[in-house]
Amino acid sequence: MTKIFIDGSAGTTGLRIHERLAARRDLCLLTLSEERRKDPEARREALNEADIAFLCLPDAAAEEAVRMTENPATALIDTSTAHRTADGWVYGFPELPGQRERIRSSRRIANPGCHASGFIALVAPLVMAGILPKSAALSCFSLTGYSGGGKKMIAEYEAADRDPLLDAPRAYGLGQAHKHLPEMQAICGLRAAPVFLPVVAPYYAGMEVTVPLVSSQIAGSADDIRACYRRTYREGLIRYRDGADEGGFLSASAYAGRDDMEVAVFGNGERILLAARFDNLGKGASGAAIQNMNLLLGVDERSGLVV
Repeated sequence: MTKIFIDGSAGTTGLRIHERLAARRDLCLLTLSEERRKDPEARREALNEADIAFLCLPDAAAEEAVRMTENPATALIDTSTAHRTADGWVYGFPELPGQRERIRSSRRIANPGCHASGFIALVAPLVMAGILPKSAALSCFSLTGYSGGGKKMIAEYEAADRDPLLDAPRAYGLGQAHKHLPEMQAICGLRAAPVFLPVVAPYYAGMEVTVPLVSSQIAGSADDIRACYRRTYREGLIRYRDGADEGGFLSASAYAGRDDMEVAVFGNGERILLAARFDNLGKGASGAAIQNMNLLLGVDERSGLVV
């Protein structure tokens, strides 16, 4: 039976992974008591005993966990930002051409960031197909539920006496140095990072990422983009959907509680809007991590997931 360890199981991503895996009969979950879960030696022992370990930790702690892992047979799936563009790590986005095979043969997998997942799903296939040039100057708007901010932000939003400013959406990352930008640029093969505006809103979970284009930016049409998505997303957790809106509206919570993603194309011949919807804790975090684990195990990549 495959031994699984979740280092950082008390965080939002770790808790969701544990919830999804608890019912699996093909896995043995290695757990540490509350008193031992931050003990370096206890963590070291669990990391090296595990066949697959999820690192659901801040960047510095994830880097420490990698140094602790001396067993060459232990596969690591890191959900932090620490290794997403690092040499020796495979980016855990199976739906991109060739990436599924790279993940299956790797012992070091960097799980994608939540905002980045939507942007990459929309942009990377178009760059690979030559529809978008690598020199494209892009912008991206991303709306997320507050659970993406972790336990501290969840507590702030769910406090009885919360700040009234939290009752409305709040833009952040205003200095254009958001931690997801390096992977958004690198994985898409862009020469420059997009102008990126993430927004956190007063609902628990769900993400909506949009990328606007004008016809002069692309080689082809909106229909060519649709055809590209249909070709790219034939398997995995991402699907293209015509008419994805709800009567002219597009709710960011449509995929809350799920582990898959929907991509769609809106607009007209001159102005095109690409949109991805998913759960920031699902395909944006824990769902993607479990999908990568399933690939390592050689089982259906949707096993144990809500799709």
